[in-house]
Amino acid sequence: MDREVDPAIFPQTTHAAEGGHSVLRMEQVTKRFGDVVAVDDLTLDVYEGEIFGFLGPNGAGKTTSINMMCGLLKADAGLVTIHGQPVHDGDPDLSPRVGVCPQDIVLWGELTCREQLVFIGEMYGVPRKTACQRADRLLADMGLAEKRHKLARTLSGGMQRRLNLIMALVHDPDIIVLDEPEAGLDPQGRVLVRDYIRSLARQKTVILTTHNMDEADRVADRVAIIDHGHLLTVDTPAALKHRIGEGDVLEITLVSDAAGEQLDVLCERAAAAVRHITPEVSLTASTLIIRARGIVDLLPDILNALKTAGVPTGEVRLRENTLEDVFIALTGRGLRE
Repeated sequence: MDREVDPAIFPQTTHAAEGGHSVLRMEQVTKRFGDVVAVDDLTLDVYEGEIFGFLGPNGAGKTTSINMMCGLLKADAGLVTIHGQPVHDGDPDLSPRVGVCPQDIVLWGELTCREQLVFIGEMYGVPRKTACQRADRLLADMGLAEKRHKLARTLSGGMQRRLNLIMALVHDPDIIVLDEPEAGLDPQGRVLVRDYIRSLARQKTVILTTHNMDEADRVADRVAIIDHGHLLTVDTPAALKHRIGEGDVLEITLVSDAAGEQLDVLCERAAAAVRHITPEVSLTASTLIIRARGIVDLLPDILNALKTAGVPTGEVRLRENTLEDVFIALTGRGLRE
């Protein structure tokens, strides 16, 4: 979003970068439902001002973790804190600091879009005048200004999704939890919501759950991947793609009739160029295919190795490792219910 945030409506604060102040912390948190351990000894930090992607397959423990972060569930063991304050200590000032956009759309069908937002704001103690100002601004940000006096039940599904999102913001929380905020949106709606989430960064802390790996890769500063209640990894998307997954795929067209006869030489020289990793090298027709993590950084070395071998090269194509590759490598290909 190119729109500047009005500090009179949404006061801005200065936030620390990654590795700075931890705004939310889960420390050795466990939650059981009968014999089922939904979350098992989970420890992680969410830093102030970052967009934090919280990813996992169905049944991995994401929703349970999110509910404990928001104070909707109490952990059986461990501690959840926001700004160092336990979420279940009865502090009346803690709840307004968190805004939650659930995956299921929750609206009052007989209230207009504007009335929904003003009502929520007043429930959190926001003065009516301020709530009205924020409602109008948020509706404009989400492309709903012309619908502000329309009943929520008359909106399309995508419009209801966008209204559902900004209802989590009208009380100006420090932390915003967005559960599948792009679900059911058309491409234009996804771009609008994605840009808006980016615009919140550094002003607020955003925790984002999604099954859309491309969405997480585009907007998240860091991502955590959990499965079976365990934290598998947490890092920046770029670092995870560099370390985990099947690897980048590099395809080089070889301009040589003798390419097939030089396979052993090509493989040897390609492997030597990336000797500190273990690449997969193959030759299909006249295309040399190399797969390895972080190979994009080694492309000049590989091309120089082929040149030294006297093999002319043509078109070069690169498909980088994706966050989905990382996700599948960590959680497997098995379907989840």
